Amino acid sequence: MGYHKRLRIVSGILKDKGSLIKTTLSTKRRKASARRVILRATTHGSSVPPSDHRIAAVIGLGDGSRFTACTCIQAVMDRLHRTKDSSVALKCLYTIHNIINKGSFILKDQLAIYPSSGGRNFLNLSTFRDGSDSETCEMSAWVRWYAGILEQNLMVSRVLGYHLNSPRSKNEIIGFLNSDLLKELHVLVDFADYLGNVPADSLYLQRKSLVHEIVRLVSEDYRSVQRETFVRVTELGARMVSLSWSECTEFLSCIDRFEGCKERIAVLLVNRNRNDDLWDLIKETKANLVAAIEKKENEGKMVVVATADNESNKLTQFSQLFRLAPSGRWVEF
Repeated sequence: MGYHKRLRIVSGILKDKGSLIKTTLSTKRRKASARRVILRATTHGSSVPPSDHRIAAVIGLGDGSRFTACTCIQAVMDRLHRTKDSSVALKCLYTIHNIINKGSFILKDQLAIYPSSGGRNFLNLSTFRDGSDSETCEMSAWVRWYAGILEQNLMVSRVLGYHLNSPRSKNEIIGFLNSDLLKELHVLVDFADYLGNVPADSLYLQRKSLVHEIVRLVSEDYRSVQRETFVRVTELGARMVSLSWSECTEFLSCIDRFEGCKERIAVLLVNRNRNDDLWDLIKETKANLVAAIEKKENEGKMVVVATADNESNKLTQFSQLFRLAPSGRWVEF
């Protein structure tokens, strides 16, 4: 370990101690208590994920009042946006991910409305960069990617109306409109598409326990996305005869995009989440869709030809009934 790296670690540890002392001296006890829990879960100095009891302490803040839950989310967001350390940023995102998966309703609700304007880039880490050394630069790419994954996770939850780890009954989507199912399918494919943007040049960082644990959680999310996608592709496939031409083409576009993510995702999730049943369904549905679209296009051409012939017959009948007089006016013959 180089001198500069050791110095950076020592400096980070001292910062953590100073921040903890500050919370101890604060007169705002409830806010200080929540901030102290977040600080202990997101320390400087190591690439080890927060321990289970540290994460449990964060989750436990959601068992109290709405004010406590709000204070917890505010504290983790402040920590995330103020740090320039890639390891601390990843630990903050890992903590947020655990809140999404395990937190109480009130804690998830506070996270969902932060900030009040919402949006696709609410974590605002698309420009994050820790330039301390080459490794932290590569870790920064993981910070940006992981933040985007969590944003996609919350976008899926908003569109579906529930979190990925609490799936809806298959029978509930039967009454959905085609447009609703296609909208949900789009956002699920968006998640898979973004997942494929993993920093491929630094996959070796999975050897670090923190990055390895992050990949494990993301893998579980992707498994849920596959399950939800399977349900919607099955339902839309059963309705194929009643789908309009535009709905069929939109459905095919979604399937093509999802299929295009497969190889890129496989680079990250080696030997995980193969789900052959899903890919067999995608292949079969795609073939059926192509045939259905061709059939609808041919039927459309036949209707156009029949309409044109009908108009031509009407014009012939009109010309037989009337003739053009020398004055330039049509008169009955």
